[in-house]
Amino acid sequence: MRIIGGKFKGKRILQPIDKNTRPLRDLVKESIFNLIEHSKKISLKLDKLYILDLFSGTGSFGLECISRGAKEIVFIENYSNAIKILTKNIISLNLKENCKIFQEDCFLFFNSKNHQLKKFDIIFLDPPFKEYKISLLIKKIKENKILKQNGIIIIHRHKKDQLDISDDLNILEVRNYGLSKVIFGN
Repeated sequence: MRIIGGKFKGKRILQPIDKNTRPLRDLVKESIFNLIEHSKKISLKLDKLYILDLFSGTGSFGLECISRGAKEIVFIENYSNAIKILTKNIISLNLKENCKIFQEDCFLFFNSKNHQLKKFDIIFLDPPFKEYKISLLIKKIKENKILKQNGIIIIHRHKKDQLDISDDLNILEVRNYGLSKVIFGN
């Protein structure tokens, strides 16, 4: 796995050694960033953005954001093996000042009053494909008012996933890439 754009382009990042973490494929990652940077429906430039990476795994999406100019990434992941690799990836790129890691269940994270979160420009959700409580997370994001007014939520799912979140999210775009479906909304 590698960073595909920005100042760390070509740098390798560690990936999981077990099957419990599903890394975001380079093709999907590249397509997401192309849409963010070139879509008329999304008015964001990655420079100086604040990103929330839920179910962050080894940090592939968030680290790509930093490479492309994002200011800060908050990673939330509860799997300890993924956290170890994520921490190594952050250290190897010398990004400790730009990254915060919370080892916590994403569903419980928003229930804690201990977290004083900023508003985010992009919130990326990449839960296990077997997870279907995505609408609950979207509701928690909206209740906590942590998405900036022109911000976007990006959800990575299996292309056959029939998840209906249209009541919870204004869908801007849905794209399929191989086995992946990526939903952009706000």
